[in-house]
Amino acid sequence: MKAMILAAGRGQRLRPYTDSTPKPLLKAGKFLLIEYIIQALVKAGITEIIINIAHLAEQFPATLGNGHQYGASITYSLEQEGALETAGGIINALPLLGDEPFLIVNGDVWTDYDYQRLVDKPLSPACMCHLVMINNPAHNPLGDFALTTGLIELEGEIKYTYSGIGVYHPRLFSGLTVQRLALKPILLKAIAEQQISGELYQGDWSDIGTIERLESLSTSLNA
Repeated sequence: MKAMILAAGRGQRLRPYTDSTPKPLLKAGKFLLIEYIIQALVKAGITEIIINIAHLAEQFPATLGNGHQYGASITYSLEQEGALETAGGIINALPLLGDEPFLIVNGDVWTDYDYQRLVDKPLSPACMCHLVMINNPAHNPLGDFALTTGLIELEGEIKYTYSGIGVYHPRLFSGLTVQRLALKPILLKAIAEQQISGELYQGDWSDIGTIERLESLSTSLNA
């Protein structure tokens, strides 16, 4: 299985840090945010990694190289800054990702989730993707989607938050061309057709979307 780390965003809420450094290359504890992800992927046996880049794009290969220092092979999918959004970035990288299901992880997520769980659990033939859900954090109290008997639903008694981690089949993006395109409308359509499975993860997870969350993570990791 290949993995794609979404790292093209501008990171407005982390300014002024992100004026000079892309969000995934910010440091928390001993490592850069993206290094924690790379290390966890390699630990799970996922060594072919694609990273989409746009904002301060040149810093990624200068910092991470070809990935050999991590035991990985890193390929970069270059985008014009602010041009493609999440789904557009994935579609742009499809030639690098291939025809088999691939793992997607947001480049600003810190978690102790074991990616081996996704390697060991193939997508159901009826599903276009499998999402890892979490209990709602303070910044998303209403959640995103419900999870019922292993399927993601639009509505339910309890809603959970999408963690930014999932396995996607390239068929989900069939017929779509490279363009500025958000991911959520594509997910909503597939959910309505009962084509997305899911799981609830209750371990450590944080979306490092603000300076306060970055500082909190750093304090925790340095303790």
